[in-house]
Amino acid sequence: MPLALITGAARANSIAAGIVPRLRAAGWTVVTSDLTDADVPADLSTPEGPEQLIAEVNRRYGAITALILSHAHDVESGILDTTAESFDLHVAVNARASLLMIAAFARQAGEGGGVIVALTSDHVTGNLPYGASKGALDRLVISAARELGPKGISANVLNPGPIDTGWMDDETRTALGGMTPLGRLGRPADVAATVEFLVSDEGRWISGQLLKSDGAFSAEF
Repeated sequence: MPLALITGAARANSIAAGIVPRLRAAGWTVVTSDLTDADVPADLSTPEGPEQLIAEVNRRYGAITALILSHAHDVESGILDTTAESFDLHVAVNARASLLMIAAFARQAGEGGGVIVALTSDHVTGNLPYGASKGALDRLVISAARELGPKGISANVLNPGPIDTGWMDDETRTALGGMTPLGRLGRPADVAATVEFLVSDEGRWISGQLLKSDGAFSAEF
């Protein structure tokens, strides 16, 4: 049975938590990771944490076939009020940790290769360190598709647009839902369906892409 590691899965209504049952139903063994309340707790803000996480999953469960990066550090601030410490922490968790996990994942991949899916976001204005670190993540994953492709590893970045995971108030929910041509906000289950395809044998020919699966939220008028 193939093994998937999903980061950022502690909150019950998170995107990552929505992916877990979908992959299990498709025949995957799924291991979750987060700071707490996960199969394998890990602190991804440290230089050692990402590689220790991959090593611990390998030790306890075996080789990882799919690496799904859904963790994020997110504290809203703009250009005038973002501190160096805050910016560094966003980059450490959202970009550096992803780089180190991708490298460790590639080193443990077998002859069958593997697949990487990373969740990203367009949110930048008023949320600068988060958006900047996610932009770095985008480039890392697309680079991985080129560099690791000869090892049989596909890699994509998935932008799901605004997903109602409990962080929205009623006003925000109504406003963003009204901006989506399909007439509703995205749900974790929508993201899970796309991820399931990307990690499947049929979906792994798609690689090196920044994909938008947002109900046309980002489509230009």
